[in-house]
Amino acid sequence: MSILSPEGTALLYLVAAVCFILALKGLGSPATARRGNLLGALGALLAMIVVFLSTELDNLALILGVIAVGTIIAVPASRLVKMTQMPQLVALFNGVGGGAAALVALLELEHSDTVGAFLAVAFTVLVGSIAFSGSIITFLKLQELMPTRPIIFPGQAIVIVLLVVLGLVVATLIVLDDAALAALGMAGIKGVAAVVGLIVGLTLGVLLVLPVGGADVPIVISLLNAGTGLAVAASGLVLSNTLLLVAGTLVGASGSILTREMAKAMGRSVAGILFGAFAGGSTAGSTVASDRPVRSSTPEDVAILLGYAQRVIVVPGYGLAVAQAQHTMAELASTLEAKGIEVVFGIHPVAGRMPGHMNVLLAEANVPYEVLAEMSEVNPQFKTADVALVVGANDVVNPAAKTSPGSPIYGMPILDVAAARQVVFLKRSMRPGFAGIENELLFEPQTTLLFGDAKDSLTSVLSAVKRL
Repeated sequence: MSILSPEGTALLYLVAAVCFILALKGLGSPATARRGNLLGALGALLAMIVVFLSTELDNLALILGVIAVGTIIAVPASRLVKMTQMPQLVALFNGVGGGAAALVALLELEHSDTVGAFLAVAFTVLVGSIAFSGSIITFLKLQELMPTRPIIFPGQAIVIVLLVVLGLVVATLIVLDDAALAALGMAGIKGVAAVVGLIVGLTLGVLLVLPVGGADVPIVISLLNAGTGLAVAASGLVLSNTLLLVAGTLVGASGSILTREMAKAMGRSVAGILFGAFAGGSTAGSTVASDRPVRSSTPEDVAILLGYAQRVIVVPGYGLAVAQAQHTMAELASTLEAKGIEVVFGIHPVAGRMPGHMNVLLAEANVPYEVLAEMSEVNPQFKTADVALVVGANDVVNPAAKTSPGSPIYGMPILDVAAARQVVFLKRSMRPGFAGIENELLFEPQTTLLFGDAKDSLTSVLSAVKRL
């Protein structure tokens, strides 16, 4: 017997939905992101409690056992994951959500009895399974458990088209009523069609993500996240659950907007990201180090450049996250500011492996939000900067985005560090960035390179600056 009345259930679901909406709004700013995250977690907890209080559950012990197992896995994984591996965690969470929605829809097929319900089942099974398998491939690519370069094989595009057609046929068979199926000699085929749809979706997810390589992978994570949201929304229709419909729609809409903004920041279309490899236009993800001569320096020389500058613009990138050097960078910035030097952090929208990666990393080191400048704000300032200090970034400052039409990042808006009087790159080696292309800025006369682990290099520079 349920404890909550239908009215009470609807009211608490509304409260949970409001929490989700406020959470999404809070996540739009670094200053309110923590509060937004907590609101979202509160809404999810409330929704789960409402389910237990408003539903007559069978197999309660099994349900509680599964929740316990999930908690035991998720809590340590979430707390121990490194910031550099956050995109992989997001990919896994997203994939699990899509897969769960697909399985729920598959199980609810026998309880559906309207065209709308069957349509929701077909959509959820196909899109949820695509999101699941596609997210697993993005995880494997980002974790470098498989090649990050685009993977294509002869006839792959034709196979994808055929699978899409088969998916539409399967969806049609699920939606058709029993009388129509009987007339076609296919009575009782809905269950088989749904299972085939699941297999088609899983295969499509793999084939759609394999051709994506290099810096495009995080954008695909966002796109798959949008797909998971839509699948969850459709599963809300299947289960007649308004909260799932609202939450799924929020995720689908925000994921779609984020995908568009990330693609815009990369100067690429979503279609080009997904299918560019078939035309030879996707990022290649090369890891071959250049052997061209460059001007290298010592920590003491870099300290002199920084210590006698008036304005320094720091451009953080993935290498800063890998080295866990954000705290050392924050201390260096504070030391320079204490000497009367203006320090600004220039943040590219896709620096790192996901939007907001650098903002979160620097906030963790207590870098004030006021000194974090977005690309449109900081680009005009480079021409008045004495030093642009690039820490672990490469693709987001690569002039090839403006000067090389054949480059895979051509058209991507970049941070104009080349306009600074002096450019200092902190790099581990001469390997290219995630997009797999050489950066001509490294070989310009105003550019100096300091090789080594970013944290070690920054520690040495910091010590030298303090001695000035």
